[in-house]
Amino acid sequence: MKTPNGLQALIDDGVIDEVLRPLKSGKEAAVYVVRSGGEVRCAKVYKDMAQRSFQQRVQYQEGRKVRGSREARAIGKATKYGRRQQEAAWKNAEVDALYQLRDAGVRVPEPHGYFNGVLVMELVTDAEGFAAPRLGEVELGAAQARDFHAVLVRQVVRMLCSGLIHGDLSPYNVLVGPDGPVVIDFPQVVSAAGNNAARTMLLRDVNNLTAYLGRSAPELFDTWYGEEMWALYEAGELRPDSALTGRFVHDTRRVDLDSVRDAINEAREEAIIRQQGREAAAEED
Repeated sequence: MKTPNGLQALIDDGVIDEVLRPLKSGKEAAVYVVRSGGEVRCAKVYKDMAQRSFQQRVQYQEGRKVRGSREARAIGKATKYGRRQQEAAWKNAEVDALYQLRDAGVRVPEPHGYFNGVLVMELVTDAEGFAAPRLGEVELGAAQARDFHAVLVRQVVRMLCSGLIHGDLSPYNVLVGPDGPVVIDFPQVVSAAGNNAARTMLLRDVNNLTAYLGRSAPELFDTWYGEEMWALYEAGELRPDSALTGRFVHDTRRVDLDSVRDAINEAREEAIIRQQGREAAAEED
């Protein structure tokens, strides 16, 4: 295939040998299957800010660190230099998160480097060696849905213990490999301690998973893992191996339980809408 402009520099520098085929394309980035040093990997080429339309970007960037005070002031003033720094910080967020989460034992693709705005990483495959399907594309029985839910809740716990929240977790940001779910796509990663919306985003992430997997195992709808792990996190008691029950006693003076449960159903609808948007974007490309 014709080499995309974003990958030609990596070929010239010997980072990758050839581009085999496109894997997927969305509003934020395009991913290609490449050959590098005899290994088949994938390369994620981030699109320029002008080409992207991700909503509520500022909300996700709250709490992220920048290199220095000059950069922070420039970003705050939205100068041309500041916009370039903001763009670089947005791209670096996923790279940094992947290395941090891999070291924390989270199931993520193995990163192999970041070159000229391109993230080269492991190509997650299925048992036959083909590109792994997304969780939202897989039919599950009740037992498998429960198992996947337990695995993914544990990944969310490990992320939170590392100080990070995915921020956009859904069945379409999870791949199903031979050993189970692998979490992908971290450009919207959120600082658990530095973002005022951290709790809301954590609960939404967990609710998205529960909404989808609960279709196969309805008893999951009566679990409250997000609330339970956040309460432990706030108390400084959450550990990567903390035993969770899925039970949580709400303060009914502060929480409308019906609204919380409705949020799970809304999360399911939101996941469907997002997927339709991704498919429409892919068709346009």
